[in-house]
Amino acid sequence: MSEHGGNIIGISQQYGLSADALIDFSANINPLGPPESVKTLIKNSLADIEKYPDVEYRYLHQVIAKAHKCDETKVIAGNGATELIYAIVRYLKPKRALLLTPGFAEYRRALQQIGTKIIDYPLTEETGFQPDLRLLDMLAAIKPDCLFIATPNNPTGLMPDNQVIQALVEYCEKNGISLIVDESFIDFLPDNRGLTPQISTTKHLYILRSMTKFFAIPGLRLGYLISGNTTVIAEMKNRREPWSINAFAAKVGEILFEEHDYIAATHQWLKSQQHYLWNQLSAFSELTIWPPSANFLFFRCERPEIDLWHALLKHQLLIRHCKNYAGLDNRYYRIAVLSEWENQRLITAMQKIFSYS
Repeated sequence: MSEHGGNIIGISQQYGLSADALIDFSANINPLGPPESVKTLIKNSLADIEKYPDVEYRYLHQVIAKAHKCDETKVIAGNGATELIYAIVRYLKPKRALLLTPGFAEYRRALQQIGTKIIDYPLTEETGFQPDLRLLDMLAAIKPDCLFIATPNNPTGLMPDNQVIQALVEYCEKNGISLIVDESFIDFLPDNRGLTPQISTTKHLYILRSMTKFFAIPGLRLGYLISGNTTVIAEMKNRREPWSINAFAAKVGEILFEEHDYIAATHQWLKSQQHYLWNQLSAFSELTIWPPSANFLFFRCERPEIDLWHALLKHQLLIRHCKNYAGLDNRYYRIAVLSEWENQRLITAMQKIFSYS
């Protein structure tokens, strides 16, 4: 079974279901769909299929840099944030890395490919699945070359305390530890700019961003990395495989930051539906829910005899099991916040599964 959500084709084939009939709660994609301007742009740019994209993606980098008020020498775009996870690991070649668990699987996979020694730092229920300042003690004890942290975290959806994040930035900068912060879901938090304002004063901070989730373009794939270490960015650009971003994705990336109405509509949808799902799921005594900060919720089923993943699949609803995340077991799940009618359908199915009706 896939380590990621969104595996509609694989699941439908394995269980003999119609892929079109499944409602996918397993992938954290904006249910508003891509902005209309994206569809229009692609339709009007079909002739570009006959041309190579700019191998240096100059204009795309300029647009990203302008959006974050920095120089383009501090930005590298990629075929999704995942490409850049592998690229930064290949460049840094860390001998020892600290990973917070549970966490996104591709950090570990990228590090394993180059033989990095990985030390896990478990996030447990006792600490609310959140890192605290004791993480600094761990860094001091093991002296890693790099640390990955996601803000908000995937799969828990929790946003670490700002004091902890700032302490990490300062400690890693002082001690020459590469701090790779994955902000793939931070656009869903309207009042949080993340750490990008700090790249002007840091050399060991690397910030990953994804445009795939927020702007609903997983089929195009687009992400970027920002760092104040322009030497690293330049070398990553020199070493990368050419044309890793297709022409349509590059063109789309050039307009997304101007989609102010779409961005506002997304935040409005999330405020409403995140609140709805949180309240509805919290009403089930069979579930323990952690408060969400992004567009997905993390919970545990307290009825071990119920396989919630398979039970919901019978209702043609696909959720994300979390048993393959380090530190979690088959009681833990993650669901995306979708449209009102889809969220209502999920709650109705759960009521039937738990015999509420």
